[in-house]
Amino acid sequence: MTSSHRSLVSTLYPVALLLIAMASIQSGASLAKSMFAEVGAQGTTTLRLIFASIIMLVLLRPWRAKLTAQSLRTVIVYGMALGGMNFLFYMSLRTVPLGIAVALEFTGPLAVAIYASRRAIDFLWIALAVIGLLLLIPTGTAGTGIDLAGAGYALGAGACWALYILFGQKAGADNGVQTAALGVMIAALFVAPIGIIHAGAALLTPSLIPVAIGVALLSTALPYTLEMISLTRMPARTFGTLMSVEPAIGALSGLVFLHEYLSLAQWLAIGCIILASVGATLTMANTAKPVIAAD
Repeated sequence: MTSSHRSLVSTLYPVALLLIAMASIQSGASLAKSMFAEVGAQGTTTLRLIFASIIMLVLLRPWRAKLTAQSLRTVIVYGMALGGMNFLFYMSLRTVPLGIAVALEFTGPLAVAIYASRRAIDFLWIALAVIGLLLLIPTGTAGTGIDLAGAGYALGAGACWALYILFGQKAGADNGVQTAALGVMIAALFVAPIGIIHAGAALLTPSLIPVAIGVALLSTALPYTLEMISLTRMPARTFGTLMSVEPAIGALSGLVFLHEYLSLAQWLAIGCIILASVGATLTMANTAKPVIAAD
């Protein structure tokens, strides 16, 4: 394999992992909504994170991670951001369609991308992503207005997502995918009391266990492991811009699994977002390698 081929593979590898992670997490979100009627969004988040913690504990053996006092603080913030992102996103899904909730949540990584951008070409991809987001969000006509509380939850999830990107890159520099396992365990400890108080004994319903395990695999164990690998192999700017495809995947998952049909404007939005993602991918090879340093 020539050096140019190796360079291409090293560029596309984290991109492919990130796309798989996004498809998995949105499919899991669609499945998770089926649990809301029995344990609510709070209980669903709790079950998802608990089972994901067990899975990742077995597979990744996070106790082998080498942590200093400084890296432990970073991992704790990363885990709390992950838990808050999951909890607030599921709370938004109670009243906001999946594709729109993801679009609102995307304000977090988009803010990371805008803050980190330095070249004019990067703003072109960000502008295309913004146009796509604006087309995805209903204007309030024909009874399509967004529930304000649900929108607020989605925006809060976006803020947590921004922290997840920034602290995840720092935390992952020390222990790689083991950091993802530690983060999910911390997130479970952070969210579980809320879910237990809300759902109580309903969390132990036997019929929910297989669904919860499926959600844990699709929405947490698989995607967060893949994202952690991607985070440590590309700059935060590139990661944030590539995540622009997330609302499109969310909208498609809503269409396939939840029968949330798309308007012409929303299909145009998907085109803009995918174009932004492709553009960021094509220019990533010319981007400096990520500089990962703990504060």
